[in-house]
Amino acid sequence: MAPASRKVRVAQVGLGRIGSFHAETLARRIPDAELAVVVDPNGELARTIGERFEVPWSTSYDEVLGDGDIDAVLLASPTPLHADQLERAAAAHKHIFCEKPLSLDPALAASAVRAAREAGVKLQVGFHRRFDPDFRTVRDRIDDGSVGDIRFFRATCRDMQAPSLQYLQSCGGIFADVTLHDFDVARWLVGEVSEVYATGAALSDPAIAEVAGDVDNAVVVLRFANGALGVIDNSRASGYGYEASLEVMGSRSTVRIGAAAQRVTGVETLAGASRRSDIGTDFVGRFAEGYVGAVAAFVRAVATDSDPSPTGQDAIAAFALALAAQGSMGTQRPVKVDELAAGVGHER
Repeated sequence: MAPASRKVRVAQVGLGRIGSFHAETLARRIPDAELAVVVDPNGELARTIGERFEVPWSTSYDEVLGDGDIDAVLLASPTPLHADQLERAAAAHKHIFCEKPLSLDPALAASAVRAAREAGVKLQVGFHRRFDPDFRTVRDRIDDGSVGDIRFFRATCRDMQAPSLQYLQSCGGIFADVTLHDFDVARWLVGEVSEVYATGAALSDPAIAEVAGDVDNAVVVLRFANGALGVIDNSRASGYGYEASLEVMGSRSTVRIGAAAQRVTGVETLAGASRRSDIGTDFVGRFAEGYVGAVAAFVRAVATDSDPSPTGQDAIAAFALALAAQGSMGTQRPVKVDELAAGVGHER
């Protein structure tokens, strides 16, 4: 816990697209937080962002860990670095906010979560949709009983265009990179998943399959432990914009997050027999409030010495579903999640 007399001092580690957004959030959007330093191996980038927010900058993660005045680190570095950086932060007694996934290696992810727990530091994982106002409203409707017993879950996530082949070769595949958020939302809203069936194809560019060994469109069918069913569909190349829609059908009502939530504005253009609205093209714009809310919740947990959420175990559980989906797509057969859960450190 940070001393009550001052703000929570956070080091922003990794200054790519989302890391730079987090830096601005810490510097300008959360009154109880102080952006203490920005860190990136690219010195020019670190200097540019540091100067923009008038804070120190560094290329050395070790230097940050050795600074006793820093309370926490926010890790938005490349995925292969997460587990090691997390364990080193825990050893240095820094609280940790880490973007997903914790690692593409389940053993490393489990070790990192264990290290944070044993060091007594707080660990929150960046599943930002839990903090989006629309997704929160759906959760509230479930919690207050107005949805009733959940019978069906549907989630759609589509990017406008696929990222580079270089990125696709290192991100762990569509299920670990994209569907992971949908898996987390499914668990958060409905409960544990018992069975997964997945299929997919590379339809926008054959190189996605030939070079990256991945697909750009996928469908996942879920069976939940409570009996509910679910479907997730993902696309890396929708061509029309970014979409993250949701539907939860219950015995009393159905709640949806539809097209209106994806719009840049509430303005529609009607011409002839057509209607047009401008849709956002990226996830940062769509979920800006969720990103800010997630970091604000972490800062609050550190400041008040309370338990953060989502946890490292939530990250491990979502990744277990990604592995199940990958295995199912490879065999074209359903996968029982319990068969994988123990092996990836998920405590069900």
